[in-house]
Amino acid sequence: MASWHRLIQRVGRFFRWLRSLDDLPEMQTADRWGLERPWLINWQWVPKRSAGPGFGPQEYARARARGAEVARATLGEENWETLRRQGYLDVRSRLLPGLTYRLRVGRRIQLLWDTLDDAMRSPWPYDYLCVNPVYPLPAIEFTAHLYLYLRDKEEEVIRVAAPQPFDQLLGRVF
Repeated sequence: MASWHRLIQRVGRFFRWLRSLDDLPEMQTADRWGLERPWLINWQWVPKRSAGPGFGPQEYARARARGAEVARATLGEENWETLRRQGYLDVRSRLLPGLTYRLRVGRRIQLLWDTLDDAMRSPWPYDYLCVNPVYPLPAIEFTAHLYLYLRDKEEEVIRVAAPQPFDQLLGRVF
């Protein structure tokens, strides 16, 4: 009997928690000036290619348009046009001789080695690196984030990237 009582209490707490999610984004992601801080939310429960509850087609379209503006400003006109024309952007490694990182929107980072000898000295066993954003972002905006990390903080990418044997779409981007 006591186990049924505990189960009913837990179910009740769960439903109260679900109701409290209605005002969660405003409370935790925006401060009194309206500055959004999505890193304050635990995004583990959000589906892989989703921005979260309450996002409809118009919100996705606006977020992607803003993401493209951010990416264009971040990359600069020349890199932006290269990315749009080729579909990828190559970033030369500062730390690993003979390595070029290939960034493609919404996909894993591809490793391109100049020679077989350079590839044999790779710190990774595979030719793709997986780095996902902490919270949902437009894919084009996250590509610009990765560009900045590879250009300015390559050691951080080397530290956190998960080597992968094949290419795949990234999680938490839309």
